[in-house]
Amino acid sequence: MRSPCTTPPRTSTCGSCGGATSGCRAGTPNAPCGTWWSRSTRERETMGKKVLFALWAGGGAVPPALSIVRALRERGHGVRVLADRSLHGEVAAAGGEPVAWTTAPQGDTSDPDADVIKDFEARTPLGEFARLRDRIVCGPAADYARDTLAELRARPADVLVAEHVLLGALTAGEAAGVPVASLVTTIYPLPAEGAPPFGPAFAPAAGPLGRARDRIAGGLMVKPWAKGLPALNAARAASGLAPVDSVVDAFGRADRCLVLSPRALDYPGRRFPGNVRHVGPRLDDPAWAGDEPELPPGDAPLALVGLSSSFMNQRRPLERIAAALGTLPVRGLLTTGPAVDPRTIRAPGNVLVVKAAPHGPVLRRAAVTITHAGHGTAVKSLAAGVPLVCLPQGRDQREVARHVEHAGAGVTVRGNASPRAIARAVGRVLDDPAPRRAAGRMAAAIAAETAADAAVAEIEALAGRTPASAAGYAP
Repeated sequence: MRSPCTTPPRTSTCGSCGGATSGCRAGTPNAPCGTWWSRSTRERETMGKKVLFALWAGGGAVPPALSIVRALRERGHGVRVLADRSLHGEVAAAGGEPVAWTTAPQGDTSDPDADVIKDFEARTPLGEFARLRDRIVCGPAADYARDTLAELRARPADVLVAEHVLLGALTAGEAAGVPVASLVTTIYPLPAEGAPPFGPAFAPAAGPLGRARDRIAGGLMVKPWAKGLPALNAARAASGLAPVDSVVDAFGRADRCLVLSPRALDYPGRRFPGNVRHVGPRLDDPAWAGDEPELPPGDAPLALVGLSSSFMNQRRPLERIAAALGTLPVRGLLTTGPAVDPRTIRAPGNVLVVKAAPHGPVLRRAAVTITHAGHGTAVKSLAAGVPLVCLPQGRDQREVARHVEHAGAGVTVRGNASPRAIARAVGRVLDDPAPRRAAGRMAAAIAAETAADAAVAEIEALAGRTPASAAGYAP
């Protein structure tokens, strides 16, 4: 007869006794009885916390956040995710409990008609920025704050984790007295000393003239936020908070700003605010990526092509890339993403066109990645030691491409480059060993940064500050 299990009651059964012994509910599936007692004090104190995420249908920003959701669930925390309904399947696949926004905008970036910001309609970078400010960051801030506060009242949380552009959700956390972490899923985009302002894709300054350029451009980059300040302060007033002097100040009010980007990819001289933590990129493939396809036959170098997972009018750039690869002695795997039907892409015989593929395993065989320089695709390629050819289409992509070039790990061509120009760039990266060596150095740095899950550790530390029942909105 088995003796009683010494593991304190938990919510999942023990891998050693299978839950057959009296009172066994070990915290870690497939762990031997008694494992709970060997956990560190900090782990015991943070087990079983209630975490509320706030996300929007922001394309490439979603998979990194859901990777953290998955990791928290695997560590035994309860995770709810306020999100657009179009994300609920992905949230559930990550182990989170989806909760719909009720008054905040609902979007679907794979469908251009359902996209909230429709930045692909903008004619200039400033137009793209204005759409994000007015349709997500500031314009509907009161709606995001109202929905987040309602969820915190209904079911208190120990910590709120929100995508950093959802200032309304971050406002709600501040009003509720809940520890708050914001997630930045690209290179840190806010003002910081020691580097050019984010946006123009400047190279780092050299000498007094370069530093003057950065000061002037930095002021110009902050100015457009002013138009969003009245709506943001209205949201703060409705939540019982004092106004802020600027939208940029509001971004800095989170207890922690977790940057899901390699510190090694940013400029070494850059100095960040005290609440910023670089916690390393998330390298998981999204749930919709599916299985690895059968690659084109042969042993020619493999070129992976991936533009955006959201709609950016990318059909023509995809076809130009396919045409370029048709002139080279390579094999191509072109992933269109959910927003483009692969049947609409004309491609030569050496290029396989699919809707999606898990980039992780494909990159282990790839010689080059051709991409819009979206942060997710770029960083996964660098983590695998694969150099890049970047064709920025908008958003943060010009900055990511600039940082890849600065690291020596790739080259950039215009977003509307011709097949001939693209072919020349691909040939250059394949023929020159320097980009691959630089990508290898970046891979080593990323491996070191991701050896431990710093994002989860930071969130658990915040969650340990305040029990949910004391968070100010207990029913």
